[in-house]
Amino acid sequence: QVQLVESGGGLVQPGGSLRLSCAASGTIFSIVAMGWYRQAPGKQRELVARITSGGSTNYADSVKGRFTISRDNAKNTVYLQMNSLKPEDTASYYCAADILRYPDYGVEDYWGQGTQVTVSS
Repeated sequence: QVQLVESGGGLVQPGGSLRLSCAASGTIFSIVAMGWYRQAPGKQRELVARITSGGSTNYADSVKGRFTISRDNAKNTVYLQMNSLKPEDTASYYCAADILRYPDYGVEDYWGQGTQVTVSS
């Protein structure tokens, strides 16, 4: 099986920064893409940022210029650097990955357990 383990959430003041990490482990042949989603209370889960194995990225409009996604393919790890945080960034942040466990398998989606980010003074 595959596990995604997130870390780095917490409480930060408006304008502050946090860095989230997510490490994938288990039976992994290749990781097609990794990304971060978030869900605030009463709202739908939304894509924050995504990065492919080739390094292509896409971001939600609300975080462009403030958040940066990166990955370390050797460590099967994805990072989300969040700067200039705003109260509206408060949410549970979830790591997701599109993973090929074996060469002849289809791509499967995996999710982490989530980490809370709270932006408040």
